[in-house]
Amino acid sequence: MVMNFMIKWLSIVTLLRALLYTVAYANASSHGVTVSCMLGYEEGGAPAVFNSPHCSQLVFSAESSNSTKNCQFAMLQGRREYQEDRVVCSLGLKLPFSGEGGPEETTVGVAAIFDGHGGDEASEMASEMLLDYFLIHVEFTAYKRVLPNYQENNKTHSSHQSTPVVIDRLSLRSILEEALLRTIQDIDSEFSKVALDKGYVSGSTGTIVLLYNSQLLVANVGDSKALLCSKKGDSSKEVYVDELTRDHHPDREDEKARIKAAGGFITRDDIPRVNGILAMSRAIGDIYLKRYGVTAEAEITGWRTLTTENSYLVVASDGVFETLTPKNVCDLLHDKASELSSCSASSLPEWIVHRAFKTGSRDNLSAIVISDLRHASNVV
Repeated sequence: MVMNFMIKWLSIVTLLRALLYTVAYANASSHGVTVSCMLGYEEGGAPAVFNSPHCSQLVFSAESSNSTKNCQFAMLQGRREYQEDRVVCSLGLKLPFSGEGGPEETTVGVAAIFDGHGGDEASEMASEMLLDYFLIHVEFTAYKRVLPNYQENNKTHSSHQSTPVVIDRLSLRSILEEALLRTIQDIDSEFSKVALDKGYVSGSTGTIVLLYNSQLLVANVGDSKALLCSKKGDSSKEVYVDELTRDHHPDREDEKARIKAAGGFITRDDIPRVNGILAMSRAIGDIYLKRYGVTAEAEITGWRTLTTENSYLVVASDGVFETLTPKNVCDLLHDKASELSSCSASSLPEWIVHRAFKTGSRDNLSAIVISDLRHASNVV
């Protein structure tokens, strides 16, 4: 009897949830979001939407937006047997929103490095999922954010006509940040399921930069880096660097505390490692070390306004920094650009990875360089 009651109660709850979404979203969506699709998202996030036949209209084709125009990158296998790095670079990601003048598109740039270890399965899967999952999360996060306003507006209208929902730039920045964090969580969750099923032991860093409206935001997992290279005035020879990420190494005090609290330990050889295995304390994948405090929770560097002094954005795997410091990288970029007035943007990341290789780096090497920052981050 108790079991029958519980089943009936759960059925009623499910029905009420479906009714709520039916009422709340009946007029709010210009893209045909169904109730079953909303329920699927609530229960399973972006993977549920991506794999559901009910949500086919919302599975965005991000491939067409994966343009590398003004977003040049270079990859070098180096002295490793396999290339485990992956790069995602899109400065033309179109996001549909309602503006004050009606439906409009907002453009967001995405630049990401995934540096795999123990195999390329994690970095490959992360790079394949990133844009699609991100777009799905942006869409649904926006709906959920505007839902209270939508409901309140409809209380004051006797008709059943929809009220246009306007998302301002401040709200959009918050939506983009939440969507990115959820994307990383879903990538880690989905890869972990596959890894458990297939016995993968691989993992990956994830350093992802969003560019929007002359601002940038960085989410970081692991020890790849993002940095800004700048000069004070065109005539200045002084180059300075802003590191936008902090490495997640197990000897960092806050990281060490989490690892130890979870029952893990840190070996103190030349390179500190979690349980003597992993040289980073946060990673996508590495499922057998998750119980010991290794996490895919991203560390965020909040929205930063770009200025005319900012010359280059660099996102690179740690192989670049085996032999080069961030300051070395910025100096190289400015020296190379001034050396050749006709120097194309595409040669700049090549210059970085080959210099790191020639100076002795033993790892895979990958670098993204974005030179026209204010244009790349502005709405077009």
